Amino acid sequence: MIALIDYGAGNLHSVHNALKKAGAADAVITADPDAVAKADRIVLPGVGAFRACRDALVGIDGMVDAMRAAVLDRGAPFLGVCVGMQLLADAGEEFGRHEGLGWIGGTVRMIEPADPAVKVPHMGWNDVVLAGSPPLLEAGEAYFLHSYHFDATDPADVAATTDHGGPLVAAVARGNIMGAQFHPEKSQRYGLSFLSRFLEWRP
Repeated sequence: MIALIDYGAGNLHSVHNALKKAGAADAVITADPDAVAKADRIVLPGVGAFRACRDALVGIDGMVDAMRAAVLDRGAPFLGVCVGMQLLADAGEEFGRHEGLGWIGGTVRMIEPADPAVKVPHMGWNDVVLAGSPPLLEAGEAYFLHSYHFDATDPADVAATTDHGGPLVAAVARGNIMGAQFHPEKSQRYGLSFLSRFLEWRP
């Protein structure tokens, strides 16, 4: 069973539909920590502000502990999408500094393009440039929508970058944990292909 965590994060149903199109017949939307703890794979979506998403996730009694048990202790493959990826960081700086899950070292900071003509948010299609040979990812174009970016502590955790007035992290990966800043559910063939590989991933 693939657990798509429901914590009021906005893009839940579009991610669910994309997972089904990618071949996930057993993807279940759930806010039940027991179901998450037992899941074969876990997807954490997210849109909006870091703090609001973090507070909503922590607000479900036992959910973060269930995620840790499944992902960190048992090794279940995990995918964080957009703010779901950003929550992997140590902290986020949107509306003050707020603690993240701390699974992948880094801080989520506001995008500050080197070129003042470049607009924030970073919105629309952009290249996904691989960093080394990361799992699941292929070079291509994906759809982005974000004003804050994942500033990773260890470059080895950066799976891909994109350029928007300077390099930004497009994906992070460590062991059985993958995070995508882009929206696979809005990235058409590229996104569905990515999700399909996640469904087959054996990290």
